[in-house]
Amino acid sequence: MNALIGLICGLIFGLGLIISGMANPAKVIGFLDISGTWDPTLAFVMAGALAISSIGFMLSRQRSRPVFAVAFAIPSRQDLDARLLGGATLFGIGWGLIGLCPGPALVALGGAGNEALVFILSLCAGLLLAPRIWR
Repeated sequence: MNALIGLICGLIFGLGLIISGMANPAKVIGFLDISGTWDPTLAFVMAGALAISSIGFMLSRQRSRPVFAVAFAIPSRQDLDARLLGGATLFGIGWGLIGLCPGPALVALGGAGNEALVFILSLCAGLLLAPRIWR
């Protein structure tokens, strides 16, 4: 049952990425290019996502447990360390350079071709190398 719920959520998320343009690297780079031809439309996508997720978080506080899980998985750490800041920095640099992040890159594999494939392969290489680097 959890796999089916995950599949449905993933399909909805992927469809949202396609409709919003987040799977289009040119659209994302246009949003990040504030000194050139800035495209503010993704700000509306982000504002809509924030509004919907805020409602979900408010509703979740009224429940004792999630609908499809035993307990809520809420992170307990609140500190900022080098790994978090370094990862956020690398994420931002990568997003700005290529216009993709992991979710949209998986969606873009269906249509963007080589650019998304190179991104996903690089992502996998980074996931394999990161534990060795942080030791």
